[in-house]
Amino acid sequence: MKFPGVVVGTEISIRRDITESHTRGNHLPEGMLPLFSTPALVAMMIEASVRMIDPSLPDGFISVGKSAEVTHDHPSVVGDTVTLTVRIAEFDGYHIGIAMEAHDHRGLVGHGRHVRTIVNKHWTELKIARRISET
Repeated sequence: MKFPGVVVGTEISIRRDITESHTRGNHLPEGMLPLFSTPALVAMMIEASVRMIDPSLPDGFISVGKSAEVTHDHPSVVGDTVTLTVRIAEFDGYHIGIAMEAHDHRGLVGHGRHVRTIVNKHWTELKIARRISET
């Protein structure tokens, strides 16, 4: 199947005001400022990727995460605004390679790569049901 809506070079940006909810997953000593966590950065990358890709897919298809690699270069704190940009860097027909950069008003926060795979939603639901029944 062809997916003409997935075009190398396509990009979107999302902005997020960092709140306490974005600090979960940190394992910092008491007394440190509440920092934007790496798990929140990864979640933001995935959210932006889905927003960019899934609306361009035909009915019955979705994208699912295959891998994520993130380098969290510099801290952001509660109250900062992070702008994250994802761009389709590669596409082989089913696997979508996505490049990511995140910035706040001080500069680079992090960068990374995410791979998503296009799947048939119905078949995936059947695989999930089969996997659950194996327990």
